[in-house]
Amino acid sequence: HQQEIAIQKDHKSIYEKVRSHLNEHYFVPMTATILKQYSSQLLHDLNLSYFSPLSYNDQTLALKQAKKVVSIQRKIKKHHLILRVTDKGYNFYIGTEKEFDKKAQNFFQDTNAFIELKENPFNKIQDNVIHLLNQIRTKNFIFQWQYNKMMPNRIKCQLAHLYFNPKTHKDGIPVRPIENTINAPTTNISNYLDEIIRPIFDKECQNTTIIDGTSLIQALHQYMRKGLFKSTTLFCTFDIRNLYTMLPQEEALNVLVEFLHVHAYTKVKGIPLETIRLLASIVLKENVFVYGKKIYQQVLGGAMGSSFTLTLANIFMWKWQKELVRRQDMTCEYYGRYIDDVFMTWNKSENALKQILENANTWHPNIKLEYKIGKSLPFLDILLSNINGTLSTSVYHKPAAEPYVVPFISDHPRHVFENIVQTSLRRAIKYSSTFQLFNDETRYIKSTFLYNGYPSSFIDKTFRKFFSGYISSRSFLPFLDNERQFSQMRIALSGQPSRQQSQVEMRIATLTSDNDHLVEDLDKKEDFIIQENKKPNKLQHKLIIHYTHEKRFNKRKRDLHHIFQETFANTPIIETKLIVGNRNQKSTMKELIRKRPRLPVLKNKAKASMMNETEKNSL
Repeated sequence: HQQEIAIQKDHKSIYEKVRSHLNEHYFVPMTATILKQYSSQLLHDLNLSYFSPLSYNDQTLALKQAKKVVSIQRKIKKHHLILRVTDKGYNFYIGTEKEFDKKAQNFFQDTNAFIELKENPFNKIQDNVIHLLNQIRTKNFIFQWQYNKMMPNRIKCQLAHLYFNPKTHKDGIPVRPIENTINAPTTNISNYLDEIIRPIFDKECQNTTIIDGTSLIQALHQYMRKGLFKSTTLFCTFDIRNLYTMLPQEEALNVLVEFLHVHAYTKVKGIPLETIRLLASIVLKENVFVYGKKIYQQVLGGAMGSSFTLTLANIFMWKWQKELVRRQDMTCEYYGRYIDDVFMTWNKSENALKQILENANTWHPNIKLEYKIGKSLPFLDILLSNINGTLSTSVYHKPAAEPYVVPFISDHPRHVFENIVQTSLRRAIKYSSTFQLFNDETRYIKSTFLYNGYPSSFIDKTFRKFFSGYISSRSFLPFLDNERQFSQMRIALSGQPSRQQSQVEMRIATLTSDNDHLVEDLDKKEDFIIQENKKPNKLQHKLIIHYTHEKRFNKRKRDLHHIFQETFANTPIIETKLIVGNRNQKSTMKELIRKRPRLPVLKNKAKASMMNETEKNSL
């Protein structure tokens, strides 16, 4: 039965993608005979693949793993245990349900940000969201395509649910709340607000934002070039306690509007600021979730797990940190923030810095910071040290962290394992300030991968591939073996933006100095664009499909290409560049860690009257 479900899922995913692409770009009717032929051939191939017999070894391994999972599930149920993945790590944490629930209740009491509700308000929340969107659309405060984008999917819509991940790297193992808001009524509004406002924050706050470890190293090198780094320079790091759950909602909304005003925005993508405030308000105030068998509403802060909460927290901190930034600018010191973690340099007395930080703890009743000062401190995944006026940087590994990476035995395509090794090496090159530190990190990397079952020959081959161009092809060892090679490769990689830096640059690029008329034109010409789009474009010749990966499907990519070419030979469709990717199977972790409450608690029936009202408005 499971096999049949998997076949139907893969078939539907691939076929719908192909059918939609051919209809949009080649105007092939949805019911065309050629599409039915493709569907039939695809289904036949999937059946052959899924029902082909497994080798004896694979059968034995699968049965052994299935028994192990069932055994663990029984023990968890019998002894009332709870299994979670550790915060900022990949390790499992196991404890009693009673102990874990006590940690959760302590969090609720400490933050005082949640109230328990006696009734399920799902219908009311959904009604409120739809009513607001109808209201602002009627008044032309948003365009039709924005209305469609923010409207909740009434079929999939349900309450959010909360779970906690243990912070095993902190004393007492406190917990971090994570809210799953994927299908919540306000999620589409939250995602769209984040999409249009985060690029503004990225652009306007570049000088005080740390994107990742690479961007911090680059900023400190700039600080050094100004001659400001001395043997007496101190580092300071601090983090804000429970930032997401401590934002006063009304004040955060006011700061959001102030931020946009200060940066000369009267509208964002054609939406007036007062409407932005209304949309942001409903995201914050209609945040209701299920935890255990109870329903809670958040009355302070926003959902940790909602995309817009991150942007709102960043903007709130923009206001809070102004005085600190001003002081640092006056003395030419560095100030950078990564969400709720701050890094600063300091060249006066340590006591003077402590006084400023203690004072900063009084600026806002909800914002409390915990700081560290020294000449050698970790920040994110970097260890930074001031060694007699020389900046030393290296990869930082938390003492409590296990040396875990995706095990080689796991069922992933081969390129995934190569990418994991190469990502570790790229970070080692970028973060290591000396050849010695780099060598120390490569030894750590190799031992970590060996510990996780990677063959030594595979590791060496991947190392050699990564370093190709910088080491001799005749070299016996697949390593950089001198400082010159290391320096050349470090300079080359340091000039390349990290993935996170590229994402920020792409978001900023979506901003235009005068975007309102573009947005309005898009709305007015929506129907016209659909008609005019019948001209060739670059997307016409590119089609991306995905299948579910299993180790036994090693010929699946080739087979999917073959079916496509055989079906659409002698037609213009054959010019399409088919790109076949893969998705992973549901991991054992998801089988063992059950966090989602029962569906009846998350959802109740949508009212027919409201359904009819929204359908009329969307026409």
